[in-house]
Parts: sequence; C-alpha cells; structure tokens
Amino acid sequence: MKKLRGLRGFTLIELLVVIAIIAILAAMLLPALSKAKIRSNGIACMNNTRQLMLAWRMYAEDNQDVLPFAYATAANVAPYVWVPGILNDANPAAPDNWNLDTTIRRSILWPYCGNSVGIWRCPADTSYGFNNLGQRVPRVRSVTMSNWVGGNGDSPDTGYKGYWGLASPRSVVFRKMSQMLRPGPAMTFVILDERQDSINDGYFVTEMDGYPNPATTKIVDYPASYHNRAAGFAFADGHSEIHRWLDPRTTPVLRPGVPLQLNVPSDNNRDVTWMRDRSSY
Repeated sequence: MKKLRGLRGFTLIELLVVIAIIAILAAMLLPALSKAKIRSNGIACMNNTRQLMLAWRMYAEDNQDVLPFAYATAANVAPYVWVPGILNDANPAAPDNWNLDTTIRRSILWPYCGNSVGIWRCPADTSYGFNNLGQRVPRVRSVTMSNWVGGNGDSPDTGYKGYWGLASPRSVVFRKMSQMLRPGPAMTFVILDERQDSINDGYFVTEMDGYPNPATTKIVDYPASYHNRAAGFAFADGHSEIHRWLDPRTTPVLRPGVPLQLNVPSDNNRDVTWMRDRSSY
C-alpha cells in the first residue's frame, strides 16, 4: 500500500486569514439584515393597525356611525370605551399588563378582530409583563387612540378648549365618522403605537392649545419610535403608514426602570405639528 505523502493541515496564519474574511463578511451583512428586520417589523405593524382600523370602522357602521370612546370612566360611558385597562411600565406584574381577558378581549372592537390578540401589539415592542404564574409574557398592547377621535365622554358637539382648558380656539372631538370633514378621514389618525414607557390608558393626547401656532407645541404623551425613529399610524380612511420623527425631543433615550416625564413643553417641535395637523381643527 502506498503511503499518502504531502498532506498537511491549515497553518495558524491561514486559519486567521479565513476567520478575518468571515468577520469582514459578517460585518458587511449584519447592517443589511438589521435593516431587513426593521422593514419586516414595519410591514407587520402596518398590517396590524390596518386590521384594527377595519374593526373600528365596522363597529361604527354597526352603531349608526357613532365612534367608540378613546377613554372613559363614568359608569354611563365606560362600557363604550374602545379598550379597557391601564398599562403600568413601573410594575410589570400589574394585571392589565398581561391579562388579555380583562383588557383586549373586553374591547368593544374584539368581536370584529377575528379572535386575534396579536394585532394589538407592534412586533418591535419589547415591553413585557409577569403573569399570575410569574411567567414573563409580552405586554397586551402597544397601541393607543387619539383623544380627538371618540373623546372621553365630553360634549361631542362643542369639543373643548384644549386638553387643559386653556383659552384657545375650540377643536372638534369627532364622535361620528360623518363629522370628519376637516382635516378629513385620510388626514385624521385614529390609532398609533405609543412608547412603552409612556403608554398607560388607551388615550393618546395631542395638545391643540394655540393651534396652529408652532410655538405652542407640547408633548403630553410620547409616540413610539420602534421603526428606526418612526412610529406606526392608522387613519380613519383605513390606511396605515410609518412616520419618521425629525426632532430628537420626540425620541428620548429609553431608560428601563426610569419613569419618562410626560406633559413637557416642546416649542416648535415639527413632529408635534405633524400630529396636530392630523388630529382636529
């Protein structure tokens, strides 16, 4: 039998060269993979909010054009709030963070949701809760509803002078689809994703005091920025979109365990102006 000659393994230098080439290729591919994941999450988020908007519109059509309340506590209107429950970022074990039976499945939109709890949450939201078994589970929702669509039980005819009752032109709280003449259904957002350290009830406040003067802008609640400094919005005409934020004050750094200060002045904030233009007149 002839002996095999001339066979040898890789040298250390050759192995290091191969490893270096693999590392360079990985460094080139990772940004592309990250962008693909962000794009995929954005598409999934828009699909979720579109389905929620379909449920919202079907509810209105079945109820003589009357919209659900965005928030309500009074006994005579609470049954008509779009979703019950108050999320608590400081206490992950709070029942409303994880109990679908007392939150999502009690929504008046639930019969129109096709038994899908996933559409209530952006896939890029990393917030969580601890259930009654001590298990870590995704939080029940990331979505919230504009205070100008449905309102909170205030007068549907006259609206109110801004969220804080300051002297300013009255803005309309839409209680029926047919009232959405300005800025119109295609320009009136209904549902959006809210930051995990800002979201609590299902009521997202866009302050209109002093509108349209941009010097009066204020951030009461913070929209999400899960999609590369952008958030998902769903509009009354049924379409959804991802909107990117321009002002760094709209996207403060997420600090787990540190409460986010809400209701802060944010003069001349282009992002707040964008939301005000798509809320009410």
